[in-house]
Amino acid sequence: MKKIEAIIKPFKLDEVKAALAEIGVKGMTLSEVKGFGRTGGKREVYRGSAYVVDFVPKVKLEIVVPDELTGDVIDAIMKAAQTGRIGDGKIFVLPIEEAIRIRTGERGEEAV
Repeated sequence: MKKIEAIIKPFKLDEVKAALAEIGVKGMTLSEVKGFGRTGGKREVYRGSAYVVDFVPKVKLEIVVPDELTGDVIDAIMKAAQTGRIGDGKIFVLPIEEAIRIRTGERGEEAV
């Protein structure tokens, strides 16, 4: 199994969620996060004073899927979240050693 973490622009969430539902993703965890990448934030002026907005609001999705679904999930996120502009986000893929459903005790892919 793999855990896919995707950090995307908040207004793209509905499109990404719909794309993932189409390929059979049944669950995910969502967090509202803030961060910055290579651009280091943006410079803004408020009441005549310039300041740098370091942290930009983003949405972080965490999805655990069987190995064979990993490529499809990545493709769906890429297509749905991409705007072609700076700050579209990142996708990280991590191995999952074990998953356990607390309520039933199921393990592995059955727990997901």
